[in-house]
Amino acid sequence: MKKLVIASNNPGKLREFQQMLAPLGIEVLTQSQLGIGEAEEPHCTFVENALAKARHVSRESGLPALADDSGICVEALGGAPGVQSARYAGDSPKSDARNNEKLLREMQGVTDRSAHYYCVLVLVRSADDPQPLIAEGEWHGEVFREERGAGGFGYDPMFWLPQFGKTAAELTHEEKHAISHRGKAMKSLLQKLRPRSGA
Repeated sequence: MKKLVIASNNPGKLREFQQMLAPLGIEVLTQSQLGIGEAEEPHCTFVENALAKARHVSRESGLPALADDSGICVEALGGAPGVQSARYAGDSPKSDARNNEKLLREMQGVTDRSAHYYCVLVLVRSADDPQPLIAEGEWHGEVFREERGAGGFGYDPMFWLPQFGKTAAELTHEEKHAISHRGKAMKSLLQKLRPRSGA
């Protein structure tokens, strides 16, 4: 595989994918570079949304595509925001700051702050690939009571990691890739990719 299209327009995700895929020597393109619009994400599960995005971008580009669907799941909120994480505070426009503000409001007075990030990656070699590669990862922490840190994106400034005494937004890129939900999913995907690529 020489080229791969990332099925996302999220600059934070694109940066992370490019950093993680760089050692493989795969040319990473983005769907916006190819003028491909965003796919619908009507499903209630992460895996169905990721598969829909990957197939859409592969169909439009004629190239292998990698899609991610991820979000933060808060125990006290019954797993919300979940698949709605990117548009938790609405779609017009999608905003990390507004999403974080809404989550902080929802968590006022809540004692159980436990939460986890979840990521599923789907790689299709073609739009109709009958055996898409699917990998997942989880990252457990807590919802902090305020935002801290300037790194990362999404809910990172309020995703507290007790073992580090930091939020995800206070980690270096290297620290984050080593332990994050997306980093874990990518490691799993690369393990699955190696035997297939040699077939």
